[in-house]
Amino acid sequence: MSRAGDLVKEFRNRTVPRERTALAIWFWEIDRVLLSLIVALMAIGLVAVAAASPVAAIDRSTSTVSVTPLIYFYRQLMWVFIGLPIMLVISMLPRTQARRLAFILCIVFAVALLLVPVLGSVVNGAKRWIDLPGFRFQPSEFLKPVYVVTMAWLLSLRGKDMTLPVIPLTGVLTLLIAAILMKQPDFGQTVIFLACWGGLLLLSGVSMRFIGAMAGAGLGGLVLMYMFYENGRQRINDFLGIGVAQDVGPDQTELAFRTITHGGFLGVGPGGGQNKFRLPEAHTDYIFSVIGEEFGLLACIGIACVYLAIVVRVFLRMLDEDDNFTILAAAGLTTQFGLQAIINMGVNAQIFPSKGMTLPFISYGGSSMLALCIGVGLLLAFTRRNPFMGRHTVVKWSGR
Repeated sequence: MSRAGDLVKEFRNRTVPRERTALAIWFWEIDRVLLSLIVALMAIGLVAVAAASPVAAIDRSTSTVSVTPLIYFYRQLMWVFIGLPIMLVISMLPRTQARRLAFILCIVFAVALLLVPVLGSVVNGAKRWIDLPGFRFQPSEFLKPVYVVTMAWLLSLRGKDMTLPVIPLTGVLTLLIAAILMKQPDFGQTVIFLACWGGLLLLSGVSMRFIGAMAGAGLGGLVLMYMFYENGRQRINDFLGIGVAQDVGPDQTELAFRTITHGGFLGVGPGGGQNKFRLPEAHTDYIFSVIGEEFGLLACIGIACVYLAIVVRVFLRMLDEDDNFTILAAAGLTTQFGLQAIINMGVNAQIFPSKGMTLPFISYGGSSMLALCIGVGLLLAFTRRNPFMGRHTVVKWSGR
């Protein structure tokens, strides 16, 4: 048996470098592949914003004020330099502290969301932002990741006591958030919150009958939305071409589709796109189309593969995890991240109606960048593990 003991001791000695500093432990425990994929998306985003920035600069220039063509690239670079350290610091937190941080931030940003109707400012017909000195932020963007972690924590309590009314509680909180978002209006974010809640319920082990009832309620809600919610009905009608006058030009999604396909497979080259100047919000909602025009459909496919790799990487990493909260939190954050990417790319490819949703880490936006960095920082904290021993490593000794 001394040989088995030596093997165990050898594994323990190899877990971290000998200095065992906090930074060294973090380096060996962090998912470096996942971190590399996220940094790659940030780099791609900077290139894409540089390509789309002149469009937005022209839109915001006036006869008396000229905006620097690359102003949005410089701003995005600033947000990356601010967000990346935030993400890395959060990723160093132990799981318990990361969960507490998410819970506190959930309360803070939920209150901020409640204050939007009172203190919010209107941009492009929507009241979603709160203006602070030198900074405008969107509470719903910051609320998304911490909401997911908080709901994961509440639903994980069912494993300890099945009598706790956590499902009704999470449902009431989610519907309250959805009602506030629909009032702004922000149908796209509403879909994200509801989808994340439904996914967490499914993973938490609720019955398929309950999931079926939720699906039916969702379809019913979609019908009611079309009947009574003017903003959503107008977007769907524009997408389907219902009630559109013949002399009216193409809608946003059609313009995006024409732009994304204009460059073919290889693109027209950086800075050579012309269709992008017809796009509204080319640097945010429709940046994927700008990428397609200037860098080609192959670049778009490559970006989609990066998003897919991130989702698959997290889910594979959770296969041998036995902590219910960690599974729910990591899966929920990944679902939110992946669904947002799918919706944005689908809108640009004319698969979905326009929803005003950014492409994670690629679209321009301070709120979006910082919120995503918080969410990925939490995800990296929850997926940290010892690369040599892990939580489930078993050393077997045959006696030979």
